[in-house]
Amino acid sequence: MDTDTAAVEIRRSIIRAAGGPKGAHVGGSLSCADILAVLHFDVMGERDTFILSKGHAAPALYATLAVRGLLEAEELDTYARPGSRLFGHPRQGIPGVAFPTGSLGHGLGLAIGTALGERLDGGTGRVYVLLGDGELQEGSVWEAAMYAGTRGLDNLVAVVDRNSLQITGSTEERAGLEPLAGRFAAFGWETRDVDGHDTCALSAAARGPAQRRPLAVIARTVKGSGVPFLEGKTSSHYATLRPELVRRALTAVEARRPT
Repeated sequence: MDTDTAAVEIRRSIIRAAGGPKGAHVGGSLSCADILAVLHFDVMGERDTFILSKGHAAPALYATLAVRGLLEAEELDTYARPGSRLFGHPRQGIPGVAFPTGSLGHGLGLAIGTALGERLDGGTGRVYVLLGDGELQEGSVWEAAMYAGTRGLDNLVAVVDRNSLQITGSTEERAGLEPLAGRFAAFGWETRDVDGHDTCALSAAARGPAQRRPLAVIARTVKGSGVPFLEGKTSSHYATLRPELVRRALTAVEARRPT
């Protein structure tokens, strides 16, 4: 499946999750749909590991795993319902989920440990971790970034979903992150700054080389991307969509399907 078609399928499932009785973290899930599509359907190989640090974007991850065939599509309809294993944050035991995540600020450390283990075992796999920009306000992220740069972990790729909004508003109004690429570079990372909805640009950016340095891809995205009435709105962080809004959202997403 090509990445643009995969992104449409991922967005459709996110919207259906948000239309369920419990709603979903819809804005931040939609913003990373193109990133997940590119990583899982273009960039990553069989030996690579993926970690979703922004665990609240679980609907996007579950949708991706279903498109990959690791989950049954019908299981997505159980999201956040009693008895389901598809919690609001990913839990261990789900195919394709390396670690339970959701407490923000820990995914990069987990990725570094995995990358170190891969190096010690003589493996060739890379470790990809998707970070939310809001979680970069956690000090543990920068401790981990400093360590990765010091160790020259060139099998580590961190992609930042830079949608510039968090639950309480703009990231820059709460605790400014810019110049974000410069911050990673200061810790010894190679950095690339791209449009997070340009799948070709993302694909090129998330690949090597990163000779003796970890790679940070700053993916500039729009919260709620693909659904006009959700785009760029803080209120899209968590929402329950009424049936009429689900229909409107699915129509908007289908309009992006490649012909």
